[in-house]
Amino acid sequence: MKLMTKEIEKALLKSPIGSKDGQGKDADVIVKYFNPYGVGTWLITEGEKLDNGDWLLFGMCHIFEWEWGTVLLSELQNLKVPPFGLGIERDLYSKGTVAELMR
Repeated sequence: MKLMTKEIEKALLKSPIGSKDGQGKDADVIVKYFNPYGVGTWLITEGEKLDNGDWLLFGMCHIFEWEWGTVLLSELQNLKVPPFGLGIERDLYSKGTVAELMR
């Protein structure tokens, strides 16, 4: 599955890192990524394209607990999860704020 689309790129270009400071869990999620076989959810609210073409993404992430943090798009693209070695997926249907999608 393609984790980055032109639509997501446009939204991220309008939401550079730091642009939603103060909104907290009321910030709109641009894209939700998840591990279909276990733990790992990333609710991306902001991002910046790096000089090397990669994206630095920021949002609320859950591995062991919910916390704000950054992840590189390339890290998500290269992550292969057991048991079948498939990768991280993009939720095609989730829309809302961080608070709404944390449930």
